[in-house]
Amino acid sequence: MSQLRALVKRNCKLFFKDKGMFFTSLITPLILLVLYGTFLSNVYEESFLAALTEAGATVPEKLINGCVGGELVSSLLAVSCVTVAFCSNMLMVQDKVSGARRDLTISPVRASTLSLGYYIASMLSTLLVCYTALAVCLLYLVKAGWYLNTADVLFLILDVFFLVQFGTALSSIINHFLSSQGQISAVGTVVSAGYGFICGAYMPISQFSKGLQRVISFLPGTYGTSLLRNHALRGVFEEMENIHFPDMVVEAIKDSVDCNLYFFDTKVELEVMYLIMFITAVVLILAYVLLNSLHKNTN
Repeated sequence: MSQLRALVKRNCKLFFKDKGMFFTSLITPLILLVLYGTFLSNVYEESFLAALTEAGATVPEKLINGCVGGELVSSLLAVSCVTVAFCSNMLMVQDKVSGARRDLTISPVRASTLSLGYYIASMLSTLLVCYTALAVCLLYLVKAGWYLNTADVLFLILDVFFLVQFGTALSSIINHFLSSQGQISAVGTVVSAGYGFICGAYMPISQFSKGLQRVISFLPGTYGTSLLRNHALRGVFEEMENIHFPDMVVEAIKDSVDCNLYFFDTKVELEVMYLIMFITAVVLILAYVLLNSLHKNTN
């Protein structure tokens, strides 16, 4: 345990000491918030207004802003929890490049302890950045339209925690096979550009073709995004019910923004989404530790 604690402390210190890695990780969610608020907000607002027009309903501007804000915030957090994990996990590859990993592997430290040291340090760093991003997002919602209660905020904190576990484990497995700065930069670029689409952050999955929706329903990140959507927008939908929106209209809007997800036409409940995220994170962590145990001499 003392070895693991020392490795985690060492890795965290190196992460915060490297201003490039730290500030890149910290600034990324803030840049996404500006970009989402500038470009995606209009797309989400038009989609929401189209659904209301089709239903022949009108709502206060604050409610529209609250709905759009909830979508933006959930999208940003869904992407950041994974992309920031890849960024904070660069230390694993840097140690290979610098030769520090070789020094660590020949020391009396078990391979599983070494791998857990990287994982825990990356997880803690990612949690710090993502919870900072969550705080900024909550401030944004206060300005845009606040419909959250204490339980919603606590669930958002829990959602971020699960997504960070998933993102850290996934990045740890992928980074295990990388050995140069060029490779990690290439992988980071691909993940940043593509993950938002396949998890439903950039565009609701409901707008994809039926076949693509079924393929994406097998991806665990999709359910993480939906969890964030449900808790960021719960208050908005409650307000719709309070102003006597028809239940059918509310459910249709939930379908359109991926609060309701379906696995081959079967609705996936929130408890099942949490179970999927938990099992996926555990399996990925075990796979990562196993990989390191089988490749003790990997540099």
